Amino acid sequence: MLLFDLQICKYLQVCGYTLFMPDSKAHAEHGGAGPLSEEEARTIAEVIGALSNPSRVTLLYALREGGESPVGELAERAGVTPSAASQQLRILRHLRLVVAKRSGRSVHYSLHDHHVAALLDEVRNHAEHALRGWSNAERIEEGSP
Repeated sequence: MLLFDLQICKYLQVCGYTLFMPDSKAHAEHGGAGPLSEEEARTIAEVIGALSNPSRVTLLYALREGGESPVGELAERAGVTPSAASQQLRILRHLRLVVAKRSGRSVHYSLHDHHVAALLDEVRNHAEHALRGWSNAERIEEGSP
């Protein structure tokens, strides 16, 4: 039994195998239901931890804005050395936030998938809203219980 309707999935060809990646709508309908497992919590914490390093965040946004790029170009756009970029990209690749593709003698990086781009957009929106003091929570007036 498939968890997601194949009509709302994207097809991926990897090493001769066909994989299905659920579209965001499928996640909204099926994902997030029920309590979070320990494995899910650990994975989410690792991903969020990756965003705790400004160099990694800058590299991710450079990929978000500029698309697939070689290490040297990414390093320049992010304002870090190529060595530092390579080290941070290795961590991001391990966490499956970016993918690497060899092109001749260089390695080109891109975001792992559209979920990473959406995550970056939402984190940026949240940061802006938090800085402006915007919230969905109802404000409790002074003096009310």
